[in-house]
Amino acid sequence: MIDDKTRKKIDTMRISGKMLGEVLAEVLSSVKPGITEIELDRLAERLILEKGGESGFKRVDGYLHTVCVSTNNVVVHGIPKERVLEEGDIIGIDCGVYLDGYHTDMAETIIVGSLHDEKVLQFLKTGKKAMYDGIRQAKPGHRVGHISRAMQETIEGGGYSVVRSLVGHGVGKELHEAPEIPGYLEREIRKTPILTEGMTIAVEAIYNLGGVGVKYDGSDDWTIVTEDGSLAGLFERTILITDEGPELITYFPGETL
Repeated sequence: MIDDKTRKKIDTMRISGKMLGEVLAEVLSSVKPGITEIELDRLAERLILEKGGESGFKRVDGYLHTVCVSTNNVVVHGIPKERVLEEGDIIGIDCGVYLDGYHTDMAETIIVGSLHDEKVLQFLKTGKKAMYDGIRQAKPGHRVGHISRAMQETIEGGGYSVVRSLVGHGVGKELHEAPEIPGYLEREIRKTPILTEGMTIAVEAIYNLGGVGVKYDGSDDWTIVTEDGSLAGLFERTILITDEGPELITYFPGETL
């Protein structure tokens, strides 16, 4: 039974999630050769404020931006810089909205421009499929391990590497809450947290074209890159677990499971 407190959380996060999906869709539509990462960050903040929300990421202690930008070999937490995007780059944009006491979180990776290398296209298609495969396992009575196993099988089945040191997470009052949602199965499913109706979690596919290793790039205390310089991909949605199955809380206009 969902109590009034949980119902308020869900209703607020649904509004926030719709807002975030619209913002991220507009930011991604602005991605083109010649634009800079910092311009995309400023656009995201302006759109969120115009819609009545607040930058969720700016509420993270020490983080000064509205988005994290993962260009090419950047895995996560890339600080937007004056870097000019070029034809054929790939860019992942991770963004969060804070509204009336609750967070939502979402990320997507796309190719810059019209130069669509088939190898890169397949890499990105596999990551997005892995995220959806994981989300479809998010139902009451299942466990976190069901999500993790589904994502791992899809990513590794495509010949790619699941990042071990970075995971999805619960989301709600805080941007990052329990439970952790790994993209790989680290122990027996029955020993992973159980999923219940009313939970809100961020399911993330975080993976590399090359090896599994990641490291800080050394330019700041945030940006994490692939150890071998290979491309990295990131896809994320905030979802609600219901008795009818998973519900997308963050989604692009028209997006369904």
